Amino acid sequence: MALHFQSLAELEVLCTHLYIGTDLAQRIEAEKALLELIDSPECLSKCQLLLEQGTTSYAQLLAATCLSKLVSRVSPLPVEQRIDIRNYILNYVASQPKLAPFVIQALIQVIAKITKLGWFEVQKDQFIFREIIADVKKFLQGTVEHCIIGVIILSELTQEMNLVDYSRPSAKHRKIATSFRDTSLKDILVLACSLLKEMLAKPLNLQDQDQQNLVMQVLKLVLNCLNFDFIGSSADESADDLCTVQIPATWRTIFLEPETLDLFFNLYHSLPPLLSQLALSCLVQFASTRRSLFSSPERAKYLGNLIKGVKRILENPQGLSDPGNYHEFCRFLARLKTNYQLGELVMVKEYPEVIRLIANFTVTSLQHWEFAPNSVHYLLTLWQRMVASVPFVKSTEPHLLDTYAPEITKAFITSRLESVAIVVRDNLDDPLDDPATVFQQLEQLCTVSRCEYEKTCTLLVQLFDQNAQNYQKLLHSASGMTVDMAIQEGRLAWLVYLVGTVVGGRLTYTSTDEHDAMDGELSCRVFQLISLMDTGLPQCCNEKIELAILWFLDQFRKTYVGDQLQRTSKVYARMSEVLGITDDNHVLETFMTKIVTNLKYWGRREAVISRTLQFLNDLSVGYILLKKLVKIDAVKFMLKNHTSEHFPFLGISDSYSLSDFRCRTTFYTALTRLLMVELGEDEDEFENFMLPLTVSFETVLQIFNNSFKQEDVKRMLIGLARDLRGIAFALNTKTSYTMLFDWMYPAYLPILQRAVEQWYGEPACTTPILKLMAELMQNRSQRLNFDVSSPNGILLFREASKMICTYGNQILSLGSLSKDQIYPMKLKGISICYSALKSALCGNYVSFGVFKLYGDNHFDNVLQAFVKMLLSVSHSDLLQYRKLSQSYYPLLECLTQDHMSFVTNLEPPVLLYVLTSISEGLTTLDTVVASSCCASLDYIVTCLLKYIAKEGKKPLRCREATQAGQRLLHFMQQNPDVLQQ
Repeated sequence: MALHFQSLAELEVLCTHLYIGTDLAQRIEAEKALLELIDSPECLSKCQLLLEQGTTSYAQLLAATCLSKLVSRVSPLPVEQRIDIRNYILNYVASQPKLAPFVIQALIQVIAKITKLGWFEVQKDQFIFREIIADVKKFLQGTVEHCIIGVIILSELTQEMNLVDYSRPSAKHRKIATSFRDTSLKDILVLACSLLKEMLAKPLNLQDQDQQNLVMQVLKLVLNCLNFDFIGSSADESADDLCTVQIPATWRTIFLEPETLDLFFNLYHSLPPLLSQLALSCLVQFASTRRSLFSSPERAKYLGNLIKGVKRILENPQGLSDPGNYHEFCRFLARLKTNYQLGELVMVKEYPEVIRLIANFTVTSLQHWEFAPNSVHYLLTLWQRMVASVPFVKSTEPHLLDTYAPEITKAFITSRLESVAIVVRDNLDDPLDDPATVFQQLEQLCTVSRCEYEKTCTLLVQLFDQNAQNYQKLLHSASGMTVDMAIQEGRLAWLVYLVGTVVGGRLTYTSTDEHDAMDGELSCRVFQLISLMDTGLPQCCNEKIELAILWFLDQFRKTYVGDQLQRTSKVYARMSEVLGITDDNHVLETFMTKIVTNLKYWGRREAVISRTLQFLNDLSVGYILLKKLVKIDAVKFMLKNHTSEHFPFLGISDSYSLSDFRCRTTFYTALTRLLMVELGEDEDEFENFMLPLTVSFETVLQIFNNSFKQEDVKRMLIGLARDLRGIAFALNTKTSYTMLFDWMYPAYLPILQRAVEQWYGEPACTTPILKLMAELMQNRSQRLNFDVSSPNGILLFREASKMICTYGNQILSLGSLSKDQIYPMKLKGISICYSALKSALCGNYVSFGVFKLYGDNHFDNVLQAFVKMLLSVSHSDLLQYRKLSQSYYPLLECLTQDHMSFVTNLEPPVLLYVLTSISEGLTTLDTVVASSCCASLDYIVTCLLKYIAKEGKKPLRCREATQAGQRLLHFMQQNPDVLQQ
């Protein structure tokens, strides 16, 4: 589609392809044509043509898009031209206020960009682009449509000033944003509030769409002012915890007037839900105002006004039936506790009444568990923080939390149990299927539940006994009651989660011996349920209960098993009476028996297996626990019998999906930690442990040599690579690592090389093998410290070099890949290769000069492979995929630090690519990337300066360094703008 943009018709065809075309090829062509149009000298006249004579809104949108790109260029248009464009757009939107909203928005964004980028430009001693508020006031004197346009201009400008443009220096952005904050932002906020007051003073006609739109735009403007990044700190706006709004001191007067808060509370009560939600969003920001803006009496008064507003909302709760309002109100309540201390809250006159209303509101919210589930997080945050503050309250006023916290806990417990029957009977989404949300809520509840713990405990004991009895009756009755059984199992799963939660709460709240005894009461019941469930395996099994049990065991481990625990804890008193468990050694035995049982019988349920292995892994961290664990029979059994015969998840039948193999790494990490406790230098013990893997490798060797059953071989190798990676990760001493290396080389590493060569196009196979190689290259705890006479370091590097070269060459033969395939098929493998190479270069166990000395080309080859792979990746992909950028930039840092002669020897286009990648990496928010870029740049510039300093003197030594400096200087002279970036 070769467009020369001669006629309006051709431009409108371009719009159609760009905005509403469905053909991808046509759209790509249209995007190219758009770039040509922006670069052409007649761009401005074509935009004018589109705006004045275009027949569709898309024509005007195309003009706005072109203008936006044109004014955002790094080399700006002349000042006169930008003034003309700004004035033209202002007149255009003023004369055509009924344009499509998205066109008005796009054109106003152009004005905002021009204003921001020209903020400091002066003509005739005047800042020419700062008259924006005066321009807007003219709009505000016109019709409602003109008022809307004026407000949108201010709103877009405020947003534009807040946006960081990563193609420009961030210091310049900060300077502009700060100047805008100091000169204009307060005036804009005052103007917006006075507009809202005017609107409220007249009877609002909200049937009129324009009136409604105006209110909405003014509220959005206020919200943009309050959301402004006042001190340049918000790298990540998505985090809701960073919730202090750093209002400038000059704004104090606005915040001290009670009318300001009243205005927004009144707006909430008089607007329909879509708009009242925005009023609440503004109030969330008002509630988050930094404490230091006020003196203590002022702060108390301000808080009193906020609390009055809360009371008024809760006394007239009709608006909260809208999910948007409800969500913002929950955020508002959470912010009150985040920014004010409990001691301040209890001093407010209305506190007793308001805390009662909030408690009732929370209880009702928890009972309606299916309504706005994401908002509950904020309510639980409020109560969690309130209860956690109780020990620190100095005030004599009653906080009343001991009255209301048990009610909240009870409402949570009963509502979750009652939800099960509804979920099962109506076939709804089960909240338990979203573990991340459940865990988050339980962790918040654990603090609240320990307040007046006796009440919670009594309730849980009663519910647990009742449900466990019903469950046993159903087990022994005829098996026709499947719905009742599903309900009973769901209720038991919730109860086990809840017991785990309250036991875990011991660490967050002051506890007494009586509390520990109650934990013992509750824990007994879960341990009894565990033995009941395990005796029924494999016939009667329920995944949800199993996952809940694993959560409970983990909470119990954190609370009552470990190095710091007092032996006499009362938790074991009741457990020794009922179960014969007298101390944490007995508990560890129970844990290990449970783990072995799960691994034996749950082989096909990945969720249970991976959670069980995570639990085993957590147990295997910490020397004192390890010493206790290795004495347990179940552990000795695992160390001797880690085969698929005993643990089916280690098998490789066709019914297993390849992703199921992932948990094997965790299994072998934990197992190897247990092995290491008493291994010492016993090579026979190590050989015995490795026997199942030796057998598997020998089988693979035979099949490889006979070339049949390739699919089986592939599955075996994936499993083996994952197992070995787990083993290698846990071997952190020189002796044990050397045993593994001697076991693998030279017998089995070549098999992995062959696998990469053969299945390079199948990431399911290559990724585990490459990750194993990257793990073997890691010199953690100086474990790769081979003896002086040993060539192992060099041999290991040669194997890694071969594998990276093989993979790199093969992967590039795949040609170009689609956007959704490029990461899994190619970039992921490249990033692992880069990690492995970085570990080797920084590991200090290979003298790289040896390779050149003996004519060995493995080092050169791997560096060439690095370059080839790098050139096949675009700069945008390099920064877009986090794992790739986090492996490339640290590798580059290593190369510039120790191998500068290689860097300076690169072809000029490659060196340019590398330096451009550093320049782009410096502007990212990722600290790993940015700090590696700074270090790399430092090494390059240091090399250059050293050469320039020595250039006049004529030393005879160190010819290589001189040549490196010479090449680098020559390159910089050819490309003078590279370093200036």
